[in-house]
Amino acid sequence: MTRTGTAREKILAAAIKLVRAKGFTATTVDDLCVEAGVTKGAFFHHFASKEALGAAAAEHWSKMTAAFFAEAPYHQVADPLGRLFAYIQFRRDILRGELAEFTCLAGTMVQEVYAAHPVIGAACNASISDHAATLAPDIAAAMCERGLDPDGSTTGWSAESLALHTQAVLQGAFILAKAKGGPTIAEESVEHLSRYIRLLFTVAEPSRSAP
Repeated sequence: MTRTGTAREKILAAAIKLVRAKGFTATTVDDLCVEAGVTKGAFFHHFASKEALGAAAAEHWSKMTAAFFAEAPYHQVADPLGRLFAYIQFRRDILRGELAEFTCLAGTMVQEVYAAHPVIGAACNASISDHAATLAPDIAAAMCERGLDPDGSTTGWSAESLALHTQAVLQGAFILAKAKGGPTIAEESVEHLSRYIRLLFTVAEPSRSAP
């Protein structure tokens, strides 16, 4: 396999590949070095510990996925609620390939290390929460169009809480896909998410008196 980039970039790429496939605990420093094609000395030159590598991998994952989603076609939809549905459809469309190819690095790691490695847990939280935050403006705009307060004062749910809920569903869908050995259940979960949001906003539609 041809490897490009600096030693640090190679190690981060190796971490993303192996942790998604094997988990953080099962991935050893030796595994990472072999996959990256670097020496153990090079690993510890760039990362003080495996924990430091885990946190850096979550941050690197955030940057990669931020760029990927920033260029996604759902942004071209003019209507904010339509954009949210297009985002959900996009998430369904990219459930392709092997499990390790479409599941989330941050979600995979945080399930394992949230108690043992709080530094990694914090980096994973930032990754998931920051992505959710990109959805909140569209949800808030859709709420405003329907006379709802985005802070949840009139609904009991806010733009931010619904944005995080989308990620809860997606992360749960990844877990079910791993448990069942394929993406079908994840696709169904994403479809249920779309139905839930459609119902949520249908109920929230203001009543209109007849002319």
